[in-house]
Amino acid sequence: MNEVLNETKGTIVASKVRQADSVWSRFWGLMFRRALAEGEALHIRPCNSVHTFFMRFTMDAVFLDKETRVVKVVPDMKPFRAAVGGKGAHSVLELAAGAAALAGVEAGDTLVFRASGSVASNRESSE
Repeated sequence: MNEVLNETKGTIVASKVRQADSVWSRFWGLMFRRALAEGEALHIRPCNSVHTFFMRFTMDAVFLDKETRVVKVVPDMKPFRAAVGGKGAHSVLELAAGAAALAGVEAGDTLVFRASGSVASNRESSE
């Protein structure tokens, strides 16, 4: 399991990040889940748009470029909505509603993915 840090602000964004990088894991995403627990997130790649169809909860969507810089934050995305990451979006980090604001995540910030509990922080390869 990975965690995500906001390298720019020095904050922890999520402590339990699941990767969705296969066709099926990207397709299912968070559909039909009841909620995201505190500290949980789903990182979908590649992905430049998301929807909350068939979801039962509100979430934050943080769109990232290939260098894991934040290109757009969509806070409090309600069920049955859609969002586009815009120019440069390569992946999206789906978080519990309010988690992005709590960690101070803003466009231009750099996020770092690392193994939970590791000391060294290596930026995740998005290629």
